[in-house]
Amino acid sequence: MDRRRFMLTSLAGALGAPLAAEAQQAGVYKSEYKLSVVVGEDTPWGRAATRFADAVRYRTGGRIQIKNYFDGRLFADQQTTEFALLQQGVADFAIGSTINWSSQVKELNVFALPFLFPGYAAVDAVQAGEPGKRVFKLIEQKGVVPIAWGENGFRELTNSKRPVRRPEDLQGLTVRVVGIPIYGDIFRALGANPVNMNFGQAVDAIRQGRLEGQENPVALIVPYRFWVAHKHLTLWHYTVDPLILAVSAKIWKGFGAEDRTIVGKAAEEIMAVQKQEARQGLQHDMMALDTLQRIYGMEVVVPSPKDLAAFADKTRLVYEKWSKEIGVDLVSRAERIVANSHKYEN
Repeated sequence: MDRRRFMLTSLAGALGAPLAAEAQQAGVYKSEYKLSVVVGEDTPWGRAATRFADAVRYRTGGRIQIKNYFDGRLFADQQTTEFALLQQGVADFAIGSTINWSSQVKELNVFALPFLFPGYAAVDAVQAGEPGKRVFKLIEQKGVVPIAWGENGFRELTNSKRPVRRPEDLQGLTVRVVGIPIYGDIFRALGANPVNMNFGQAVDAIRQGRLEGQENPVALIVPYRFWVAHKHLTLWHYTVDPLILAVSAKIWKGFGAEDRTIVGKAAEEIMAVQKQEARQGLQHDMMALDTLQRIYGMEVVVPSPKDLAAFADKTRLVYEKWSKEIGVDLVSRAERIVANSHKYEN
C-alpha cells in the first residue's frame, strides 16, 4: 500500500469510527419508550409526564419518543408493582410515588413517618440533603436510575361522615389506604378501620358512596371529584407523598452521553414546575381553602397545634417501629434537618 492510499484509508477509518459508534448507539434506541403514571393527565403529576415526553422528543430531535400510560394502565392498576416493572424493563420511565415504591426500597418510608414533616421547606431540605441523596443511591443500586424529585403533596383526610379534628373523631371510621403496611398501622393506631385498595378501585368506591374515608393530597381530591361524596376535609399534613421521575437502568445505559444530559435536564426543570403546581394555593394565603369551601362545598378542618400533637402522640409507637425498619441513622439525619428547616419556611 503506497503512502497516499494509506493516509486515505486511515482518514476514512478515523471519520468512520464516530459514525459507526453513532449507528450502533441508534440501534440500541427503541422506537418508543413507555412511561408509567398512576393518575390521570389532568393533575400536576400527569401534566408533568406530558411536558416531559414533549420536551425530550423536541430536545433530542425525535431520537427519544416517550408514550405516557396514565391511570395505571401499564401495571393494570396494581400500583405497588410499578418499581418492579422498571427493574425488569417492562416500563422504561415512571413518575412514581415514593409510597408505591417503598415495598422494594424500604428507606422511602421515611416520607411516610407520621407527622415528621411540618411543611414544604422541611421536605425540600431532606430531599436535597444527605437522606435524599442516600435514597437515590439505594434506588440506583436496585436497577432504577432516579433523576428528579417531584411531589404529589401532603396527604390529607376526606370523609363522608363527620369533621375530624381530634384522634377520637376517627374511631371506627373506614378509611381507604394504599396497600403499604405503615399506612394501615397509622390508622389502626388512630382507632380507624383501614382498608387496602388500589387507587383506581378507591376512586370508583368513593364515587359510588361505598367508602367512608380516604387520604390523598389536595392535588388529587379536586380533579377526581372526591368532594362530591366526601364533604369533610382535614388538612393535617400527616405524611408527605414525594414523586420521583426515574428511568430503568437498562434503558439509561443505552442512551448516549448527550441524550442522558438532555433527559436529566428536562426532568429537573419539569419536575421543579410540577412541585410548584402541586403546592399551588396551599402556601402563604392558602387560596385552596377558599376554593374547597366556596366552590366545592367542603367543610375544611385545620387542626390546631395542640390537636396535631395529639395525633402525633397516638401514632408515636408506629413512628418508633418504622424508624427501626427504615434505619435509625437515616431517620435521625432526616429529623435533624427537619428541626433546622423552620428557618427556611416561608
